[in-house]
Amino acid sequence: MYNTFYNFREKPFSISPDPDFLFLTQKHKKALMLMRYALATQAGFAVLTGEVGSGKTTLISKTISHDTPNLTIGVINNTQCVDAIELLQWVLFAFNLDFSGKSHVELYDVFTKFLIKEYSEGRTVAIIIDEAQHLGMKLLEQVRLLSNLNSGKHTALQFLIVGQPELRDQLAKPEFQQFTQRVVIDYHLDALNFNEAIGYMRHRLLVAGGSPNLFCEEGMHLIWEHSNGVPRVINVLCDLSLVYGYSAQLQEKIYPCIIKEVLHDKGIEIPTLKQAQRV
Repeated sequence: MYNTFYNFREKPFSISPDPDFLFLTQKHKKALMLMRYALATQAGFAVLTGEVGSGKTTLISKTISHDTPNLTIGVINNTQCVDAIELLQWVLFAFNLDFSGKSHVELYDVFTKFLIKEYSEGRTVAIIIDEAQHLGMKLLEQVRLLSNLNSGKHTALQFLIVGQPELRDQLAKPEFQQFTQRVVIDYHLDALNFNEAIGYMRHRLLVAGGSPNLFCEEGMHLIWEHSNGVPRVINVLCDLSLVYGYSAQLQEKIYPCIIKEVLHDKGIEIPTLKQAQRV
């Protein structure tokens, strides 16, 4: 709708994960480096957590886009599994292995033979589990048991476990001690601070082909403040602000009045001067 009006090649604030728009703050650079390090050094388990919309899935996409010829990666996005059999079916599905009509033992056998084949050809297998907070204790224990397929110092299978802060809370419980003892890397992705959020918004505008100064700084501060620094929420507010700006035919600048209108229509309260002074 507004792409031509603002000279964008594509929407700058889509909420779909897109590695091309990845803005590497220091914390995102560190997360990416740690994930790549974990895969490159055959770390048994690595854990990445962060709030909903903090950029975890985009980082996963960026991580697996890196050329790793000696690594076979499978990604599990559906973690609403009911039992160990269904979890193992998703594991096989992630590597395009046949899982139809097989018992638990047969599924395990198919995966074991796959690991042996990959290892014999000089490749390590990595499983990335996204939204892992939904697995719960029993299925996380099944994931840990799968890692027993590794023999001694030879690592054929490794895991990158990704989830929301609840996952971190789960793993902190005493009953997860056996699991956490195998975690080599554990990193939590915090929300963006104000300077990071400004850089993030300007970066996405620039990548889309527009002006990085389209949003005034006061307006960006409003967006950062009411998004709590969560990139996905920033995207939603910026996208709507562009729609409202296009409707008002404001081509040069997205002013705070536009962003306040967006916040108001989304039912987000903006403190008045007197309210802010009382706070």
